[in-house]
Amino acid sequence: MKVALYARYSSDNQRDASIHDQFQVCRAFAEKQGWQVVEEYSDHAVSGASLLRPGIQALITDATRGRFQCVLAEAMDRLSRDQEDIAGLFKRMVYGNVKIVTLAEGEVSHLHIGLKGTMNALFVKDLADKTHRGLRGRVEQGKSGGGNAYGYAVVRSVDSEGDVGRGDRKIKPDESAVVQRIFREFAGGKSAKKIAGDLNRDGIPGPSGGAWGFSTILGNSKRGTGILNNELYTGRLVWNRQRYIKDPETGRRQARPNPPEEWITHNVPALRIVEAALWDAAKGRQAQTQLSASPGCVMATFRDRARARYLLSGLTKCGVCGGGYSQISSTSVGCSTARNKGTCNNRVNIRRDVLETRVLSALRDRLMEPALFKRFCDEFTRETNRLRMEGRAKIDAMNAEISRINKDLDMLVELILRGGNGETLSAKMLKLEDRRRFLNQELAIAVEPPPLLHPEMATHYRQELDKLYEALEQSDDIVRLRASEVLRSLMESVVLTPDDGELTIDLKGDLASILHIAANAKKPAVYTAGDSQFELVAGTGFEPVTFRL
Repeated sequence: MKVALYARYSSDNQRDASIHDQFQVCRAFAEKQGWQVVEEYSDHAVSGASLLRPGIQALITDATRGRFQCVLAEAMDRLSRDQEDIAGLFKRMVYGNVKIVTLAEGEVSHLHIGLKGTMNALFVKDLADKTHRGLRGRVEQGKSGGGNAYGYAVVRSVDSEGDVGRGDRKIKPDESAVVQRIFREFAGGKSAKKIAGDLNRDGIPGPSGGAWGFSTILGNSKRGTGILNNELYTGRLVWNRQRYIKDPETGRRQARPNPPEEWITHNVPALRIVEAALWDAAKGRQAQTQLSASPGCVMATFRDRARARYLLSGLTKCGVCGGGYSQISSTSVGCSTARNKGTCNNRVNIRRDVLETRVLSALRDRLMEPALFKRFCDEFTRETNRLRMEGRAKIDAMNAEISRINKDLDMLVELILRGGNGETLSAKMLKLEDRRRFLNQELAIAVEPPPLLHPEMATHYRQELDKLYEALEQSDDIVRLRASEVLRSLMESVVLTPDDGELTIDLKGDLASILHIAANAKKPAVYTAGDSQFELVAGTGFEPVTFRL
């Protein structure tokens, strides 16, 4: 039986050798059972509370393709500690006729999934609760509850009994001077953008070692993030402002604010950097600027926040620094890095409507110009022929090997009938049959070469874009939004580079999406790159389509 091994460790205190050790005991078990190990999958320093791990995802994909008949791991909790995930994994394996066997539980059944899955989930919750209690105890002693803030250094000490002390901090004079400067300048009327730009021009590294940004200074007052909101600078340690919950869809942690009554506070006067009067002055100005920036505004709906506000939102990049081009006024866009950090010298702006018009014109007329499209078709055909030849050669080689295996099997049967060593010959036959089964499976999933391009594809493309442009002028918000989303899918990036006071615009198109529209697809709005056979060619020899406007 073909078996795949899986190993995982999650703690930073563990090491890669843990993966090696798990594989070693699993290999020994498989060898004892007479199983053939064909694949090994692993995830290093990744939590088992989510299936969003590259190793386990590769295992699931290969299991559905019939690469093996059994998954072997040290224990169920190596595969997953989440009840929903382990049940879903088990269902996928059952559907693919793949067994799950662990050294701890043996062959996994529905009973294991129900009982052990619950126990593993409880272990994760209990561990989180214990960790939280331990951190709370440290905070109540005036120590760090995790992480460190700009302006402080971590202090490690060893007591008389040899125990290592953790969670202590001390003020860093050079960084504390920067913190005081930020508070003084902000309280004095200077904007966070101007402060960040001045710090960058003075060569002062930010908290992460890179450039300062205005958001690093302003942060989020409700969550207590950012230089201006860190109460530790006043000698007051605040912990447990927020909790983290994993999104069941994405497996990513999402921050949720805790009510103030759940906050844990402790006075640490030795860590005070900013005097009370300066703190109050800075916070007072912060409150005024927040109020004046949004008079009578209401919170945007989730859909409004999630959708791109403008056609090119998130796609425009600065050709000098690589940063984003964002809205700097009601009508214009400019380099965000130049304005927010002062580390880029690109100060050339462009009206948003002018930029959108030029880009839309290029999408319609330039990306599928007949002469250029013909040249692309020639290159596409050459690449297609190469892929066809490579694919055909691989298929022919597998078919030839299957023919040889069939002949060898016939010969072995003949030898057994003539009185040969049945045990030895049978073992050889089993290996040959396994190999033949594997080759047949590979042939079954062999990818067909990409289809040829239709000569009228350029015409189809322009017709489809004309429909989308008309949709952008519709009064129906939903129609306009869908048209905008399809048009955005055709663009990989729009790079704006200053040239003698003007901007050169480089439009980089998404080849697979463009070809999908050009092929006159019926549902371009729900297109995904993975569904298109064109992606195979686009990823093996062609760069994204690029034009200078």
